[in-house]
Amino acid sequence: MAVQYKDYYKILDVPKSATVKEIKSAYRKLARKWHPDVNPNKKKEAEEKFKEIAEAYEVLGDPQKRKTYDTLGPDWQSRAQTPPPGYGQWPGGAGGQSVHFENGDFEDAGFSDFFQAFFGNIGRDAGGATTAGNVRRGQRGMRGQDVESELHLSLREAYSGGPRSLSLQTQTACPRCHGTGSDNGKLCHQCRGTGTVAAQRTLDVTIPAGVRDGQRIRLAGQGGPGLGGGQNGDLYMIVRIGHDPVFERRGDDLYLEHPVSVYTLVLGGEITVPTLTGQIDVKVPPGSQNGRTLRVTGKGMPRVGSGGGFGDLYVRLAAQVPTNLTDAERDLFKQLAELAKAR
Repeated sequence: MAVQYKDYYKILDVPKSATVKEIKSAYRKLARKWHPDVNPNKKKEAEEKFKEIAEAYEVLGDPQKRKTYDTLGPDWQSRAQTPPPGYGQWPGGAGGQSVHFENGDFEDAGFSDFFQAFFGNIGRDAGGATTAGNVRRGQRGMRGQDVESELHLSLREAYSGGPRSLSLQTQTACPRCHGTGSDNGKLCHQCRGTGTVAAQRTLDVTIPAGVRDGQRIRLAGQGGPGLGGGQNGDLYMIVRIGHDPVFERRGDDLYLEHPVSVYTLVLGGEITVPTLTGQIDVKVPPGSQNGRTLRVTGKGMPRVGSGGGFGDLYVRLAAQVPTNLTDAERDLFKQLAELAKAR
């Protein structure tokens, strides 16, 4: 039988824009209405309805699962692999099994095939016994989700690259149910059936020298944990390079504006300019105009993945007009002005 799409928003009677609080409120209201203990005359119908409501809240009440669900949409079959035959069905029964209630809780939620295919399982082994660390035989594991996180660097850190330790809030397999979502036949309360819990991890990452803003660094197997023995997803670190007070980066080239006296512009000479590896002397040709840009080869950023090498440094000359002139200096400027008029 083909796996049918479940409209969880319709089940909880909430719009797709509903907040977490609104979803929780709708779930509580419907759960009270359809609890089997409240409906003794139509217990079977109530059990099915209650199970459906619980499944919808299991997805929409969890931000990560809700995001996955919203991404899949009704046309999920064209986006994802079809689960293998029997995926998500309980051994010994073709249509799932009944729900048992104890003190307002329920054992073995019997979530639908659609839920099992994309959001993990609360399962039993082939013999019917609940397992903590294994999944049902004949069922393939699901790969963990890929995760994105931002890596903030200064321009100088991006220039140097190298190893760096990062402390991240990530998801890991639930220690109580070992990632199955089930604890002795019941929905695991530590992870609420998701099979994962939040954890703080320290990871070592090697930053490529010259990495660019927005570039992604892939850490294989460091993403969301796989379900049912599936592989972990990958972690993608998105590089964010902060503003530098001296240099402007354009590709692999660096730009800066440097003050220079009018005497040096007219007569030529040398100026000392900063680079990311220290200061260097740059020659200013005689008769340079204010705003002229000088190119210094190989003093830009390291080039990543293009055969090595470095970009260039571009120095824009900004004329400094002398102030607080002495009488003698002012007279000399007047003489220069007269000479320029006489030419």
